[in-house]
Amino acid sequence: MSNRITDALFQLICSLEKSEKRHFKLYIKRSSAKEDLKIIQLFDAMDKLEEYDEKLLLKKLPFVTKPQLANLKTHLYKQLLASLRLLKSTENIDLQLSEHLDDARLLYNKGLKLQSLKILEKAKEIAKANHKFNFLAQVISLEKKIETLHITRSSTDKTATLAAEALQISGHIDRVTRLSNLALLLYRWYIKNGHARNEMDGNDLKKFFSQSLPADVNEITEFYEKLYLYQSYCWYAFIRQDFLLYYRYSQKWIDLFDEDESMISVETGHYIKGMHNLLNAHFDLRNFQQFQKTLLKFEAYAKTPVANQHDNFRIHTFIYINSAKINWHLMLGNFKEGLELVPGIVEKLQEYALYIDGHRILVFNYKIATLYFGSGDYSTSIDYLQKIINGEADLRIDLQCYARLLHLMAHYELGNFEIIESLIKSVYRFMAKMKNLTVVEEEMFRFLRSSFKVSARQLKPELEKFLNNIKHLERSRFETRSFAYLDTISWLESKVYAKPLSAIIHNKYLASKRSLDNSMMRLS
Repeated sequence: MSNRITDALFQLICSLEKSEKRHFKLYIKRSSAKEDLKIIQLFDAMDKLEEYDEKLLLKKLPFVTKPQLANLKTHLYKQLLASLRLLKSTENIDLQLSEHLDDARLLYNKGLKLQSLKILEKAKEIAKANHKFNFLAQVISLEKKIETLHITRSSTDKTATLAAEALQISGHIDRVTRLSNLALLLYRWYIKNGHARNEMDGNDLKKFFSQSLPADVNEITEFYEKLYLYQSYCWYAFIRQDFLLYYRYSQKWIDLFDEDESMISVETGHYIKGMHNLLNAHFDLRNFQQFQKTLLKFEAYAKTPVANQHDNFRIHTFIYINSAKINWHLMLGNFKEGLELVPGIVEKLQEYALYIDGHRILVFNYKIATLYFGSGDYSTSIDYLQKIINGEADLRIDLQCYARLLHLMAHYELGNFEIIESLIKSVYRFMAKMKNLTVVEEEMFRFLRSSFKVSARQLKPELEKFLNNIKHLERSRFETRSFAYLDTISWLESKVYAKPLSAIIHNKYLASKRSLDNSMMRLS
């Protein structure tokens, strides 16, 4: 599998659809010399491989020596990209604009300045309509070059407008750059560390955020400026566990696309990510009704042509929708129903292995482990948690910590007391090293250590004491970090009241639903 992943050409060929393969062969036969048709034989040979194997490939191509193979592969890679560019140019605004810009440069180099300016005007209209200001800057740059170096008989008003546009776009690009940088840095912070661990993390983040926001943020009106501003606020709020602020800006993110629906097809990836964040916000706030409504909207969108236009969109839509479906079952306590999704998800994750990053796999493994834990299948839960524990240690430190804690709890539930004591020490050391210990975890370790020393009859008072010690922390911002990963309170209540964990969580959902229904009745 490692060879398959490391060979870029093989990856590209594996990603091609039947129509794309057919188009490539027509393209290469039409545009290449006879000698270049060797690359079709290379293409066919690689297309039939299940795993990339260079020795087997050379056997299938006796006319190719090993030194020639590298050059032939490079040539094939370039021709595949050229074929895809030709096939997909009408589906993507960026590709269309690049084509217009290339045409304008070619015409200018041929001395056909007025024809070049005509194409640039068309490109400018498309760029403005789709908020593509980086392309607009390139278009205006070429326009200015032509107007400066040649007599085009353009009016004075036009050249003045061109100069004003250049200044305006420069300011816009600067704001977008700063805001997109801020959103990116915050997102990377979260991918590495997860939620803020304590007040110090929260204050450092707040200081960094306020210093990084542009001074003229209140004057922002353009689509991309708003998009990256809302994204920045989303990551900032989510990391600091201000879930109400997170919800507010996730909703603004989606409202931005709802106000200009044409941008959904232009920035599909950002729309899909926005829907994912909005679902996460509803999950964190336990907005059951709004979660269902948003998920239905997302599932309907997933069936549209725009959502299925590219592999990247299809794969990420699958990831986010199925992550949300698992969250729905976790919210309701329907763990066994949630487990019915697992075989299909695992199969698709294997199918998409080339294209899904390690972070997504990590999150799915944790969610699936939680489903198994909640349903009482602690052994299978441990299997999934081991995948996290034995995986990339520098990714999502928070999940690395809570995977170990849930792993410890699963062994406790199985009664594997012979290894519990050493596990407690190991997990405690790991979480302390990562500065990931909150009051909830400290109380958890205190309870687990003391549980060895008490009889079964004395265990219930210890559980009640543990529950009382942490119940009041449910609304504490930096303690909710623990509850976001492990519903420790519901687990304790299941022990104290001798009820299944699924029943405890489902009863909370029903109580919330009744409360909402009563509120609606009073309003009506």
